[in-house]
Amino acid sequence: MNLDILALMALVLAGIPAGLFLLNLLVYRPIAKRKSQTANSVSVLIPARNEEQNIRATLEAALANAGCDFEIVVLDDHSTDRTAALVSELARGDDRIRLESAPALPAGWCGKQHACFVLAKLARHPLLVFIDADVRLAPDALARMACFMERRGAALASGVPRQELGTPGERLLIPLIHFILLGFLPMRAMRRTRWPSMSAGCGQLFIARRDAYEQCGGHAMLRDSLHDGIKLPRVFRRAGLATDLFDATSLATCRMYHTNADTWRGLGKNATEGLAAPLTILPMTALLFGGQVLPFLLLAFAPRLSSTGLALAAIAAGLAYLPRLLAARLFRQPLGGALLHPLGVLALLAIQWHALVRHLAGRPSVWKGRSYSVAQPVKAA
Repeated sequence: MNLDILALMALVLAGIPAGLFLLNLLVYRPIAKRKSQTANSVSVLIPARNEEQNIRATLEAALANAGCDFEIVVLDDHSTDRTAALVSELARGDDRIRLESAPALPAGWCGKQHACFVLAKLARHPLLVFIDADVRLAPDALARMACFMERRGAALASGVPRQELGTPGERLLIPLIHFILLGFLPMRAMRRTRWPSMSAGCGQLFIARRDAYEQCGGHAMLRDSLHDGIKLPRVFRRAGLATDLFDATSLATCRMYHTNADTWRGLGKNATEGLAAPLTILPMTALLFGGQVLPFLLLAFAPRLSSTGLALAAIAAGLAYLPRLLAARLFRQPLGGALLHPLGVLALLAIQWHALVRHLAGRPSVWKGRSYSVAQPVKAA
């Protein structure tokens, strides 16, 4: 194929996510610091399995919240470390904390989805905030999220917390969460419709109206899934309920993984329910490789390009970098990872294809000491 044609293709494939990213920045905004008119009370729900390294800091951050009434319910999911003891210690000094024990995990359930479903039934307040045990809330996070739900009228909303990054793998791969979310989801269409195909969220942080959660079935409808970030909003949308997104950079922080190996395993554990789904992986590979890697490969063969082809490849490379450089500034991401963007995309694609091969070979995902087969759709009763 003529290299100039390849350069034109790269320009188009780089321009689509770059343009959508810019448009989405008008929608994906931080929550304004306004006072709620109703001051709905909030239940903070935390599933915890072997989280002794995180749980104290997570609870102390949540307890520092002001501006609304809240309770914190921690479900100890059969931990073998000191998670329950640490929660009990803090609960003795603050009655806003409740420690509950998870029942035995039923067959066919993912541990996190079961824990969240149990937590929702234990909650006492009309707003449910689900957070992972490694998420630290800002002191005004609960009040601002409650205000967002009131103002937007959503049944479920989510945002990506500021990601704390340490290892090279984290710095290279984790910031791609924002790139994929803002570069490939038309958020204005998401807000105007209830289409399940517009489902998106971050499993680290969800806020839901309790009545809507009970209406649609909540986590019971994705019981065998490892991908609540996409699947929980889809459950709400299938029930005709609105879901929304907000920029959670100033609302919470999270350190997802602590080693390069954990980053690989963590991003791969649910990949076949997202980018690596058999019907999705080929078009997404074409979009990501063609728009985010191909421009730089073409520039490496600059002497073989015509002046037009060289200009097209250079513009495509600039468009590939644009979302990552903006994200580094807006979402407090490391600049080094943004500059290595093509390498990060290649690593992400490698994880997706590795996950698909594991899936086709029938090898289950292992997470938190539990083994899971690939999720199948859960039908409503």
